Amino acid sequence: MIPRMTALLVHGVPDTTSLWTPLRALLTDFEIEVAALPGFGCELPTDFGGNKDDYAQWLIDRIEAIGTPVDLVAHDWGAILAQRVAQIRPDLLSSLAFGSGPLDETYVWHDTAQAWQTPEVGEAVMEGILAMSLEDRALILEAGGSPPALAREQAKSWDSRMSASILGLYRSVIDPESIWPQLNSPVGCPTLVLWGADDIHAPPEFGRRVATRINAELLVFDDCAHWWPWARAQETSEALRRLWGEI
Repeated sequence: MIPRMTALLVHGVPDTTSLWTPLRALLTDFEIEVAALPGFGCELPTDFGGNKDDYAQWLIDRIEAIGTPVDLVAHDWGAILAQRVAQIRPDLLSSLAFGSGPLDETYVWHDTAQAWQTPEVGEAVMEGILAMSLEDRALILEAGGSPPALAREQAKSWDSRMSASILGLYRSVIDPESIWPQLNSPVGCPTLVLWGADDIHAPPEFGRRVATRINAELLVFDDCAHWWPWARAQETSEALRRLWGEI
């Protein structure tokens, strides 16, 4: 039997690698690695700029360090970065599964993102979040659609370094022309788009749009908000096994 490629899981905002805990528990028979985005529960590399291109290059370097093409699985900002990798380094991908991170010319950033992008307003929002108790911070995250257990993980991990990283990342995409072009054709490997039907941050229409443009399989989870990797880990694991040719 030909061994599977390494699967690399890439989280988004405001998450850490803990996002993937339930899914990893269901994929223990695979070679799984998790990518911790710089500043999100981990240190920042020396001289790391923190804009979208810095994060995309960091992800490319991370994949290259594995030494073989990977089965890339990505959520939220991780999904945006994964789509960029598919554009400029498709040779690094054995398969691609992503969702809830629109790279779409019609997408308008949600209200919280726009607050983060606004000078002084973003800093004030972050100060308010860091001043909250962990319990109140988790409640705010839960109100935005995060499952309760995940909201607690997010609340514990959200520190001043993450706040600064979020602001730097989002402020590198303030203007529509500052974001990368959308994917408009198949990426050259088996591809799966996953989305929550009740996602208020990135409505599922954007999942349908990109799946149509790139001729990818689409899986929309009913009664699911933004964080499908945690809330729908079982269904996601089964879909990934199908994508990877296991069932």
